[in-house]
Parts: sequence; C-alpha cells; structure tokens
Amino acid sequence: MVLLYKYDSESNSNNQKKFDELKQLITNDLKKVDFLIKQKINNKVSYIPKVAGYLVKAGGKRIRPMLCLACAKLCNYKGQKHINLSACIEFIHTATLLHDDVIDESKKRRGLKTANDIWGNKSSVLVGDFLLSKSFELMTEVENIEVLKILSETSSIIVEGEISQMLSNRDITTTEDEYLEIIKSKTAHLFATTSKINSYLVKYPDKYKNALDSFGMNLGTAFQLIDDLLDYKSVEKDIGKMVGDDFKEGKITLPIILALRRSNKIENNFWKKTIQDGQIDPGDFQKACSILKKRKVLDDIYTRAKHYGAIAKDALGIFDNSKEKNILLNIVDFVIDRNF
Repeated sequence: MVLLYKYDSESNSNNQKKFDELKQLITNDLKKVDFLIKQKINNKVSYIPKVAGYLVKAGGKRIRPMLCLACAKLCNYKGQKHINLSACIEFIHTATLLHDDVIDESKKRRGLKTANDIWGNKSSVLVGDFLLSKSFELMTEVENIEVLKILSETSSIIVEGEISQMLSNRDITTTEDEYLEIIKSKTAHLFATTSKINSYLVKYPDKYKNALDSFGMNLGTAFQLIDDLLDYKSVEKDIGKMVGDDFKEGKITLPIILALRRSNKIENNFWKKTIQDGQIDPGDFQKACSILKKRKVLDDIYTRAKHYGAIAKDALGIFDNSKEKNILLNIVDFVIDRNF
C-alpha cells in the first residue's frame, strides 16, 4: 500500500490533474456561480460585502459547488437552476466554517487569517447568519418544494453534527461509531445533498437519486477522514490551516480515538493529559504524531478512507459510462490522495 504521506511530487501532480479535469468540465458554470455569489453578497450595509467578500476571495477549491455542477451534467440537466443550487451550497458551507472558526477560536484558514481573527466573533457570527439567509433565498428561487425540503433538512443536520462534535471535545470515551455519526452529520450529508440535488430537477427515478446520495455520503465521509488525518501529518502551507489545531483544541477525531484504543498505559496517560485535561507542553504535538506513527493509526485511517471511496465509486455503477461519470470517479481518488 502506498501511504498518503509518502506521495512524491509526480503522484501529487497526477492527482491534481484529476481535479483540473473536473474544473475544466464545469468552468463556464462555475463562473456563473461566482458571479451569482458576488451578486448575493452585495449589500447597502458596506460591512457585509467587506467581510463576505473576504471569505469568497479565500474560497479554496470549492469542491462542493463543483460537485453539484458536475452531477448536474451527469444527470443531463439542461436548465440554469443548478447555478442557484451550487451557490446555495457554497453559502451553507461557508457559513458553517465561519461559525466553526468562532467556536474553535481559529486564527487561520486556507492560509489566511480567519474572519473572526480580523473582525471579531460578533461580526463573524452575524455574517455567517447573513450567508445562511442568502442560501435560503437561493433555495426558494429554484421553486421546487422537494429541493427546498432537502436543503433545509441538510442545514439542520449540519448544525446537529457541529453541536455533537462540540459536546465530544475532550471526551476520550467517544467511540469510532459515534465519531462516524458526527462526521456524517457535519460533513457527509452536505456532500450527499450536493451530489443528488439536481436529480430532483429532472425527475430521475429513485434508484438514481439513491445512488447519488450514496456517492456523496461516502465521498464526504472519506473527505472528512482524510481531513482529520492531515491535521497530524501535513504541513501548514499545504492544507491552509494551523497543523495540530485539532490536537490543541482537544477534538476527538479518529486519530485520537484509535490511538487511545491502541496505546499502552504510559501513552494513554499522555492522551489523558493532553486531550482530556488540555495540558499541552512544548513538543507534545510531535510526541502525539510519533505515537500515531508507532501504532499505525494514520495508515489505517487512510485504508478506511479508501474503503468509503470504493463504496462511493460503486454507487455510480448504475449510470452509463460517460466523461462526466469518469471525472466523478477520479475525483474520489483526488479527495483521498490530496495533501491539503
């Protein structure tokens, strides 16, 4: 098995090509999404576009709206409502990131200062609320009650997941099953909605809707597994956030859960001191990474991510072979093998 963190530059370059293929497929639609987002954040209260515009500029890869646009093509949708849906999904995601950064007291995201670090917590929360309100505005413009219901339910599920994660902080009794339920709520459900939402615009049979739901749910699960892994194995310039933030904040992610199950008594005392009690000394993060390596924790999380990725790929098996399907299959590999 080739380990995630041992990829060379050639492997990373090949993986980037898979993302570039996705971007090329939907490049014209993505420009429309960007234009719509800028329209929606324009406001007579100048402070709102100032903060929201900063977030848009720092937009990252935009994997979710891009998936939405690609799945619209897979479903052979010919209208323009997928533009609204993609912008809506990006607003929901960005709003949750804003609120996350306030809760976590984060200072950096995607290589830039967080909005809460620049403008304060109150402004970040209120602008996050503004973006959520705009997402619902975009939902209603689609004029489809099923779509509105799915996106509304997804928004609620995301909040439930974030609350569950907050309550699990520093709780070293959290199980892997409980962790998986949290990441499915806070991450995977939005991927599932992103993937299937356009199928409701073309009145696809349920088997195709269910397949896209499974594709997105498993892809999102793999995405979050790798995200949590990278916090212990990547470098700041690659992933755009402070490496080790999860460790410092006492987040109970899968690396910690597996380490607690596999560690000896001395190592478990270390986890209790750092994660449960929040007593972190200089060099403790490096020690944590050393234990994870010793207990083969990160290797096994990568294997788990590959497993969910395989399920995601198989879910698309009922679709006819096409360029769009092949690109979506490749994006599963990109998500798992990324280094950011």
